[in-house]
Amino acid sequence: MEEEAGEEPGLGRSTAPRDFHFYHMDLYDSEDRLQLFPGENNRIRREVIEAEDDHELGEEFVDEHRLGAFGYPPYGMKRRDLAREQRDWRLSGEAAEAEDLDYGGQVLAGQCQTLREAYGRASEEYECYVIPEEEDEEEPADVFCITCKTPIRAVEKEFDEHKDHEVTPLNKALENAKDEIHKNMYKLEQQIIEMENFATHLEEVFITVEENFGRQEQNFESRYNEILETLAQKYEEKIQALGKKKKEKLETLYGQLVSCGENLDACKELMETIEEMCHEEKVEFLKDAVAMTDRLGKFLKTKTDVVISTQPEFEDQTLDFSDVEQLMDSINTVPAPSAPVINPQAPNSATGSSVRVCWSLYSDDTVESYQLSYRPVQDNSPGKDQVEFTMTVKETYCSVTNLEPNTQYEFWVIAQNRTGPSPSSEHAVYMTAPSPPIIKSKAIRSCEEAVLICWESGNLNPVDSYTVELTPEETPETSGVTESVVGIPTCESLIQLQPRHSYTIYVRALNVGGTSARSKPAMVHTTGSYFHLNKDTCHPWLTISEDEFTVVRSEKKTLKREPPPGKAQFTRCVAVMGSLIPVRGRHYWEVEVDECLDYTVGVAFDDVPKQEDLGANCMSWCMRHTFTSARHKYEFLHSKTTPDIRVTVAPKKIGILLDYENSKLSFFNVDISQHLYTFSCQLHQFVHPCFSLEKPGCLKIHNGISMPKHVTFF
Repeated sequence: MEEEAGEEPGLGRSTAPRDFHFYHMDLYDSEDRLQLFPGENNRIRREVIEAEDDHELGEEFVDEHRLGAFGYPPYGMKRRDLAREQRDWRLSGEAAEAEDLDYGGQVLAGQCQTLREAYGRASEEYECYVIPEEEDEEEPADVFCITCKTPIRAVEKEFDEHKDHEVTPLNKALENAKDEIHKNMYKLEQQIIEMENFATHLEEVFITVEENFGRQEQNFESRYNEILETLAQKYEEKIQALGKKKKEKLETLYGQLVSCGENLDACKELMETIEEMCHEEKVEFLKDAVAMTDRLGKFLKTKTDVVISTQPEFEDQTLDFSDVEQLMDSINTVPAPSAPVINPQAPNSATGSSVRVCWSLYSDDTVESYQLSYRPVQDNSPGKDQVEFTMTVKETYCSVTNLEPNTQYEFWVIAQNRTGPSPSSEHAVYMTAPSPPIIKSKAIRSCEEAVLICWESGNLNPVDSYTVELTPEETPETSGVTESVVGIPTCESLIQLQPRHSYTIYVRALNVGGTSARSKPAMVHTTGSYFHLNKDTCHPWLTISEDEFTVVRSEKKTLKREPPPGKAQFTRCVAVMGSLIPVRGRHYWEVEVDECLDYTVGVAFDDVPKQEDLGANCMSWCMRHTFTSARHKYEFLHSKTTPDIRVTVAPKKIGILLDYENSKLSFFNVDISQHLYTFSCQLHQFVHPCFSLEKPGCLKIHNGISMPKHVTFF
């Protein structure tokens, strides 16, 4: 029976848990099965292992007749006592044997002494190296209590205060702790990168301000030194001219003063001579008067210059400072700057609506402002006007806003000062970050260990890659932790997750400009497989509910027109497919059925013929139920063949287990935990769940549920 069900060897009832019941295909089987006692087996195995250890450490002192039933010393006997007993026994045997021999007393005594010393050394050596057992030695911890966050022994989980706590193996707890540390390290790395980018930005501003003011200081210092040199030169020239004028005036005045003194002396001499003549005799007076009259007449006829040749006032000297004024003006007059050099776009310098543009200039230039111009990059088709935008900035960088996402823009910059503008820089192309992607919630496929996420780009132009961010449901262990999967080239990604967890998923798009904002969140639960019914494959006689989990067949309708063969829609078979399950692993779902309903459930490849019944070809594996007034009939169909199996208890809910790894498809009666049948499939590609209604009725699909215990053993 088990071979017909396609079960693997080794999956017999002896390895199943006690709460799992097997049923024969035509009769309920007895529950009296061989029971295992794990606790008793463990005790026996522990005794055997400890006995083996005793045998290995003391085998050279233990005789066969002293060993237990298994050939080992009795459990619990101290190694030291056992060795001592063996030593005494062997010594007594040697002594008795020596008495029977014809050896001398001295020889016999020497041999006995030698034996005693040898065995004594061996015993002492044995006693030194044997570590006595400690019956109360504490067993090492082998599990980790998640509730108390501490390592414990497995026995404490069953009998101690940790009985109702959730535990996990130490290795798994260690891996989880490492993962959490790695996630926190990733967050720290992101913060470091952000701070480094901000520090780089501040450094650029600092260098720009320092260079601008440094150039201004050098310019002012140069002009000031030129003005001082010019003024000093003019000072020397004017001082020399004033000295020359002073010398000339003083020499002229001195000459006039000497001439005036000589005339004054001559006048005084004449006056004295005339006074002396007046006191003389008349005859002598008359004689001298005639001569004096001639002399005095000549003296009076000589004109004395009494007009000062130069005035004492300072003559106003006109100073020409025109060249100094030109130098003063040159302080505020600088040459026009050279063309700036626009920098290539830096990574992560853009958002979806803005971009940060940077440029540099030559060190000798003095700049008052910049004119930044830009326009979107378009094709040069005739008749299309490229609109240009210009803005004035003071720094050597600018954040341009109100841009279109995932779009290339052409930038160029011109430097300006009071002298005039510089030539234009070279044109550089910058790109804005993409728009957030759009997650297709209904296209998400999940199982207990993985999820397949699908999304739309949300951008007209291609992007470089995508990043998926997953935030686990808020728990003390995962609070604020976000995992990232980067470098995804397409609009879907298969991600391994922890079972029985809930995640919030976001997707970002990346290009050379930066990262987009997060997409709208989507929830993923790894409690089981999840899929929807595909309306594109639905036969016209079937109706799918709004939530896409229920399929209904009403009374028979007449088709106005048969669908063309070869399309995705079923034509002959009144069936519908579920979404593809493209995630490797184990998938489980349940179908709620009616006992009086004719239905078919199973799986099929994507290209299964839509004009054939399910199970009628090698591309589908199905369970089919037909109901007549006499009995229920169950068939497990593949390539139009079915095994001879009877199911006596009609299931009201059918469990289906799809195992990609082992290429198996199993069916279960959920209500009584009964295994019905297992296909060994050749699953060379992914499959779709499929459902068919041969009479009016309803099938309700339950997915996203955990696998029951009785399913996990198949």
